[in-house]
Amino acid sequence: MKRNGADVAIERTAINPWTWSEGLGYNQGEVVSGQTRTLYCSGQTAMSGDGKPQHAGDMAAQLALSLDNLEAVLGEAGMSLANLVRLSVYTTDVDQLFGHYGLLASRLGAAGVAPTTTMLGVTRLAIPDPLVELEGTAVA
Repeated sequence: MKRNGADVAIERTAINPWTWSEGLGYNQGEVVSGQTRTLYCSGQTAMSGDGKPQHAGDMAAQLALSLDNLEAVLGEAGMSLANLVRLSVYTTDVDQLFGHYGLLASRLGAAGVAPTTTMLGVTRLAIPDPLVELEGTAVA
């Protein structure tokens, strides 16, 4: 990875005492060494740039926009999904989210990462319309 044009040695080591999670696109743990910066991202939902909820009732569209918004925060810090080491997924409907989880897994896979992940079913999010919220930690 590069920081200010210079190579920064960042080593990521997957910790998987069991291999079943790899098939689901995440590691049980990840050791990151040599890091120079850590970004803790607030939860990102399907909100427009002016803070209005988008895609009411459409889990797939909300998941895609939430991921776009997470990428925007990462990008503002000079990072990308490739820097993501931790992802928390909050949803009001776990079963519906699983039906669209391939979207998230494919975008993470395209970035070459399998961050440690936790998915939680919640009764509601802070704003009523969103169905999913993504919170991440990235290192560079």
